[in-house]
Amino acid sequence: MNPVCFKIGAVTVHWYGVLMAAGFAAGLANWVVLGRREGRNYTYCADLLFWIMVAGLVGARAAYVLTEWGEFRDDPLSVFAVWRGGLIYYGGFAGALAAIVVFARRGGESAAGLFDFVVTSVPLGHALGRVGCFLNGCCFGAVHAGAAAVRYPAQSYPWLIQVHTLALGREEAHGLPVHPVQLYEAGFNLALAAVLNAAYRRRHREGGVAALYLLLYAPARFLLESLRGDPRAHWLGLSVGRLVSLVLAAVGAAAWAWSRRRGREVDRGR
Repeated sequence: MNPVCFKIGAVTVHWYGVLMAAGFAAGLANWVVLGRREGRNYTYCADLLFWIMVAGLVGARAAYVLTEWGEFRDDPLSVFAVWRGGLIYYGGFAGALAAIVVFARRGGESAAGLFDFVVTSVPLGHALGRVGCFLNGCCFGAVHAGAAAVRYPAQSYPWLIQVHTLALGREEAHGLPVHPVQLYEAGFNLALAAVLNAAYRRRHREGGVAALYLLLYAPARFLLESLRGDPRAHWLGLSVGRLVSLVLAAVGAAAWAWSRRRGREVDRGR
């Protein structure tokens, strides 16, 4: 795997950034198609994406920097080098949530209804982002000798980590075989996007689609965390990703119950 997509003179374009941009574009296209019958035109969707993108990137990067501050202590300006990778999904999720609430209030909309709309594109963009992680070498999997295993080249992030932990010698041209866990998650997210879009078209009460996303994604992420091989921050014996997954699963269950009992009926005229 080569994290570099192409070079133009002194400018290097990384696959991580290309696929992250592709994820945003795919999400926007999905919103435009889905929003036509509701009066949400391209301008509305583009404005929504802009604010979610800004807040999501800030949140994802902030979460990573706070978790892995040792990487940035000697070079604080590298905090802004997001094209090299280093984003935590749950941090971006929190930032995006804040942006959606503000956007809904400014537009006089129901936040629950807007959450339902937005979440239809979240796993689609996330899937492409995970492919970017795979090519970049971040978020790599645990050592695995099965048929699906992949080996990263020398000087890649997985290779460096394996050398650092003395699992591998510096003379090795490739790292130990690992789970392509990024691709596992990408495949799951594509299937999840299909489920959420179908659920959105059939919804009767606001908040249910957003709750469904949490109820499906959180357990899957909890399981996939067990296949990760990159350094993970831990608390109470679990990785932070797993702990957040548990919290979001509980939030999803509460949101589902709220939607069934108190969620506003969907206005089919929007």
